[in-house]
Amino acid sequence: MPIITLPDGSKREFEEAVTVMAVAKSIGSGLAKATLAGKVNGKTVDASYLIEQDTELSIITAKDAEGVDVIRHSTAHLLAQAVKQLFPKAQVTIGPVIDNGFFYDFSYEHPFSPEDLKAIEKKMQFLVSQNIEITRSVLSRDEAVSFFKGLGENYKAEIIESIPSNEDLSLYTQGEFTDLCRGPHVPSTGKLKAFKLMKIAGAYWRGNSDNEMLQRIYGTAWTDKKELKAYLYRLEEAEKRDHRKLAKSLDLFHTQEEAPGMVFWHDKGWSIYQQIEQYIRQKLQVNGYGEVKTPQLVDRSLWEKSGHWEKFGDMIFTTHSEHRDYAIKPMNCPCHIQIFNQGLKSYRDLPIRMAEFGSCHRNEPSGTLHGLMRVRNFVQDDAHIFCTEDQIQDEVSTFIDLLFEVYKDFGFEDVIIKLSTRPENRVGNDDVWDKSEKALEVALNNKNLAWELQPGEGAFYGPKIEFSLKDCLDRVWQCGTIQVDFSMPSRLDATYIAEDGSKQVPVMLHRAILGSLERFIGILIEQYSGTFPLWLAPVQLTVMNIASRHEEYCEKVRQELEKQGYRVKIDLRNEKIGFKIREHSMQRVPYLLIIGDKELEDQTIAVRSQKGDDLGSLPLADLTNMLNKQIADKK
Repeated sequence: MPIITLPDGSKREFEEAVTVMAVAKSIGSGLAKATLAGKVNGKTVDASYLIEQDTELSIITAKDAEGVDVIRHSTAHLLAQAVKQLFPKAQVTIGPVIDNGFFYDFSYEHPFSPEDLKAIEKKMQFLVSQNIEITRSVLSRDEAVSFFKGLGENYKAEIIESIPSNEDLSLYTQGEFTDLCRGPHVPSTGKLKAFKLMKIAGAYWRGNSDNEMLQRIYGTAWTDKKELKAYLYRLEEAEKRDHRKLAKSLDLFHTQEEAPGMVFWHDKGWSIYQQIEQYIRQKLQVNGYGEVKTPQLVDRSLWEKSGHWEKFGDMIFTTHSEHRDYAIKPMNCPCHIQIFNQGLKSYRDLPIRMAEFGSCHRNEPSGTLHGLMRVRNFVQDDAHIFCTEDQIQDEVSTFIDLLFEVYKDFGFEDVIIKLSTRPENRVGNDDVWDKSEKALEVALNNKNLAWELQPGEGAFYGPKIEFSLKDCLDRVWQCGTIQVDFSMPSRLDATYIAEDGSKQVPVMLHRAILGSLERFIGILIEQYSGTFPLWLAPVQLTVMNIASRHEEYCEKVRQELEKQGYRVKIDLRNEKIGFKIREHSMQRVPYLLIIGDKELEDQTIAVRSQKGDDLGSLPLADLTNMLNKQIADKK
C-alpha cells in the first residue's frame, strides 16, 4: 500500500500500485486534465509511471518548467510522425529540445521545401486533433537494434548500436510511429496545442563534416497559443531590432571578410563607443580605480606561468619575433599583476583597484561570429582588485552598488544574479573557499537581492557572481561578473607585507560591469531599437533651415551648441523642410531644430522631438536647460 507524499506535505494512501495520473485524478479532475508528467523522488517520469512503494510525488503541468520541456520533446516526436506519414522514405535520426523549441534531423533524398514545411505542420495539427495515446515500452539493446533495422531506420539503429549491450531502452509509440527516447512524454498528442515549424537547415550526421548532410527542421512549442503568439512577436521584434541591420541603416559600424570578427567603427558608432567609455571611466575614478594600459604582445612564458596557455591555447593569437613567441593578449589580468609587482606593497596599500580598457583578441571559431555579439577583438571594462581575505565582502558590496547604478543609467533594472560555488577540481584550501563563498553570499543578502545558487559552477580558482540583464524582449544577456581568484596572484609571484611582517599573497577580484564594450553596444542598439537616449545619441541635434535666408542664424545656433559640448549637425540643403525632417527622424536624431522667419525674427528655435512631438519655439537658453536636465537624468 504505497503512501504518496505531495509537495504541500499532505499524504495519500493507496491499496495497490498506482500511476501518476491516477494520483492526479484522486486529487481532482482539473488536475488530471492538466497533468503532463510527474516527478517521483526527484526523477521526471511519464503520467503512466506505476508507483509501487512510498514516494514523494510532484504532478507536472504546463505551468512548470519541466512541463514545457515535456511538451517540446513530445512535439519533436509529433514532427517526426508527421514527416514519416507524408514522406515514408525519410529516415529519422535525432530530435532534442533546445531553447524555446526543438529540432529533428532527417535523411531524405529530396530537399524539403517551404511548401513541405506547411504540409508537415498541417499534418501535425491533424495528429493533435486525433488525440493519439502515447505509450512507453522497454526493449533490450539488441532487440531495439533489430526493431529499427526492420523498419529501415538505419540511423536510429546505428545510434542504438553505440549503447552498451546490457542497457534496456525505452521506446515511445503514438499510432503507427515508434521512436527511441528516454522520455517522459505527454499522455497523448492532444496535449500539444501550440507549436510552429520555423525553418529548415542542414546538419551533418553526428556533427561530423565527413558524414552525410541531413535536413534539420526547427520548431517552437509552448503551453498555449497566447505564449506562442507572444514568442513569435518577440522574434519579429528581434528581427526589426537586429543590431547589424540597424548599424547599416544608421551608419554605425561594419564588419567584412578581410578582418573576421573585427569591427570597423564609423564616426557615429565610435561616438557611442566613446560616450560609454568616458561614462565608465568617470565612474571608475569616483570609485577609487586607477586606470592603466598594458601591452598587446606579451611573451608566451607569462601566459604559460599564469595558466592561460594551457586553458586557452587554441584561442590565443600568436606571433613570432627574434626567436620568441608572443601572445596577442586574450585578457588583461596577468599584465595587471605585473604592475602590482612593481615595488613593495604593504597591507596598508590594499585594496588596490586597477582598471583598463584593454583590447583583447581571441580566436573564436568563424561559425560563431555574430555582429558585435561575438567577435575576435573586443575591449572590456575590465578591472582587478588586489585585497586581503577580510576585504572581499566590502569590495564585493561596493562593486554591486556600482554595477546597479550603471545598469540603471542604461535603462536596465531587471537583473538576474547567480552565485557559482566551488567546482570539484579547484585550487585553494576549503577554509579560504568557505570564507570567499560566504563573503559573496553575505554581500548579496545584505542588499536583499534575489539570487540563484549554481553549485559547482565556480571557476577553478574561486567562486563568482554573474549578473545578467533582461532586455525589452525578455532576452537574457550575461554581462557583469565578479570573481574571486586565489590562484593567479600566487602563480605570478604577487605578494604584500602583512601587518605581522610576513609575506602574503593578495586575493585578486576579477570584475566587469558591461563586459565586452562591443557586445554591450550591440545589446543597447537592440534594446533601444537604434533610438538612443540623448546622452548616448551620436548626433543629439540637427539644425535645419526652411529657406536660404535662415542659413546664417542656423550656423550661429550650431556654433553655440557645439561650444556647449553638444553633438550637432546642420542641414542647409535646398530641400523641403518636410523631407529633411523625415530623413533625420529616420536617423533617430533626438531633437530636430527648425528655423524659419518667425524663429529668425524672435531669435528662437522651433524644436521637434524624435517621437514627433512639437515642443514649440524656445530661446536657446531654455533649450539647453532642457537638454542638460535630460542628459543629467540619463534619459
